[in-house]
Amino acid sequence: MRLHWPSSAAEWTEALPVGNGRLGAMVFGGTGRSRLQVNDATVWSGTAAGPAAALAERLSEGAGPERLAQVREAIFGGDLERPTSLLMSFEGPYSQTFLPYVDLWITLPEGESHGRTLDLDTGVVTERMTIAGADVVRRVWASETALCVEITGAVPEAVEISTPLREVSRDGLNLVVEIPVDSAPRHEPQVEAPVYGAGERGTVTVEVTEGERWLLTLTSSTTSESLWTGKRHGNHRTLMDACEVRFGPVPEVVNVPDLLSGKDEDLIASVLFAYGRYLLVSSSRPGAPPANLQGIWNEELRPAWSSNYTININTQMNYWAAEVTGLAECHDPLLELLEKLAVTGREVARSLYGARGWVAHHNTDAWGWSLPVGMGHGAPSWAIWQMGGAWLVQHAWDHYDFARTWSTLERAWPLLRGCAEFCLDWLVEGPDGYLDTCPSTSPENWFLDSSGAPQALSWSVTMDVVLIRAVFERTLALALASGRADPVLAEISAALPRLRPVPVFDGRLGEWVADLAEEDSTHRHLSHLVSVYPLGQIVADTPLGDAAAASVDRRGNGAMGWSWAWKMALRARLGDGEAVRSLLSEASQPFTGDRHRDAPVDGSRWGGLLPNLFSTHPPFQIDGNYGFTAALAEVVVQSHDGVIDVLPALPEGWSSGSARGLRCRGGLSVDVTWHDGDVSARVRRVSGDASAYVLVSIGGEVTEVVVSDVVEVRGRISC
Repeated sequence: MRLHWPSSAAEWTEALPVGNGRLGAMVFGGTGRSRLQVNDATVWSGTAAGPAAALAERLSEGAGPERLAQVREAIFGGDLERPTSLLMSFEGPYSQTFLPYVDLWITLPEGESHGRTLDLDTGVVTERMTIAGADVVRRVWASETALCVEITGAVPEAVEISTPLREVSRDGLNLVVEIPVDSAPRHEPQVEAPVYGAGERGTVTVEVTEGERWLLTLTSSTTSESLWTGKRHGNHRTLMDACEVRFGPVPEVVNVPDLLSGKDEDLIASVLFAYGRYLLVSSSRPGAPPANLQGIWNEELRPAWSSNYTININTQMNYWAAEVTGLAECHDPLLELLEKLAVTGREVARSLYGARGWVAHHNTDAWGWSLPVGMGHGAPSWAIWQMGGAWLVQHAWDHYDFARTWSTLERAWPLLRGCAEFCLDWLVEGPDGYLDTCPSTSPENWFLDSSGAPQALSWSVTMDVVLIRAVFERTLALALASGRADPVLAEISAALPRLRPVPVFDGRLGEWVADLAEEDSTHRHLSHLVSVYPLGQIVADTPLGDAAAASVDRRGNGAMGWSWAWKMALRARLGDGEAVRSLLSEASQPFTGDRHRDAPVDGSRWGGLLPNLFSTHPPFQIDGNYGFTAALAEVVVQSHDGVIDVLPALPEGWSSGSARGLRCRGGLSVDVTWHDGDVSARVRRVSGDASAYVLVSIGGEVTEVVVSDVVEVRGRISC
């Protein structure tokens, strides 16, 4: 698939992304002086010693198990003001910031640009120009080791490198810069701008080779790159070729302005599916940090929310599509970050809460930050949440569940076991005999107390309970698959039946432990519905499935990119293809507001797509793009409890299409073609056991098959 923009970029939100997981660039294009804004995934403010130092400071201020006991006593006693004050001492400074790196400026003679074309399969941006009557071509891509710029037909007049960071030295083609040792997000304007110290330094090298063809290569090295041990492998084309979905015909070249102004729903769905995969391939590869809030592309020293990892939804959404669309290798950086958190979070769990295992909260960064953030004034609705690790660790399970190999099991086991230990110790016996989490918040949401005042603190909110249930059940499943005997398994088995059941109030899935009035019934977060997607604990056409659907109805339609994507995925899981179609139509509208002003976080001003197809609130957050891909995959194939459900949520009118290489749980891959209701599905084994017994459902008709190589199943659906 090739995407074409007929002009060069006037600003960052029009530039085109390239990347290899480590180096990323935004390509502006144009004749004269043109810019490539460059990032290195390992360029983060902070130091490796930062998390431990912040924990020591919190403990010195009185945070710890004794204060936690006071918090719990107050909450169970109905006092929500005192625990809010007490919990502020648990909040450390903010986790660190993903920073811009350098700008590469290339000056060509003035002429005419005929536009830029991004080939998603190769990761190459090609720009054709006319300069002094001659044809000039510039190609930009990220190889496995370098950012490359090739120019044929013209000689660059100048090549320059500048940096927004502090320049230390310049020696020929080598530039040394210093990275700040501390930084805070821009929503804390009273905090000093990025702070420099004796901190981290990096080197940038540009090599220019003369001749009829000019090739510029930019490489990078930083002192923090050694912290990422994953072995680099997997090239761009191979990863992109692993999976493809088409919701109808796709032209050889897609004109993006026409796409954004048109009404071709099938085509926009096909483009967004492919584009989300392209962005993940470009921003997440073994040997580098995982994709952050902006993937690998950021031009601001103080980006929104530090362009780091928000782990109450956003980081998870970045990777929802990884396994199902054949990008398990791209999942590796997130698993490596989990392994860091299992180390840094162990001391936080022990010192702050008196618990075994490991814990993470609302945010983390490349250093493995696991403390609460907020600087002592962060609202408890978002700053006080101990389930960040319990949600993030589900990705280790997914990595195993889709592959079913010994190596993925062995990688997942210590992560889930350690998280389960924390959950066991975090639970306390509540007033009615259930095991409860306390304090407990439903991320970023508020309820109204009896006086009408907004409150966030409670106990055993629905999200806490379903995440812990998933951690416990999946830890037991890993132990069973590996034949392990471990003392923690008996503790889990005893605790599981004492977890609270999912509540239902007025026909809707409850968000809190009691039927509390909502401050905002259309809140952007859908935390209590994590049991539907991605966890799969609640399925369609059941009483709880109906209650979940009523809860999604209550939330209403769009808000911003990631919220649209989550709602699309939920609707697909619940079999409502028409709702998926409606949400996609909203989310894919071109954003016509001010791209340079952040919208309120409450979702009162909706986002859309930027000219370069990035999803925005604003500000730009890449999770929406990744989430669209994941949700559209759910439209085509779902796999739960040994059943492969083909086209479970296809919208009416999307009558013809095809899919190749969608992955299913159990080490299976599925190809699907459909036309006017006739469906053909080919199921093949790609990993795990030599053969597997599965059920394939097409239009409600279930076929029993044993998959050892390739099995074809045909059926009909209603279009």
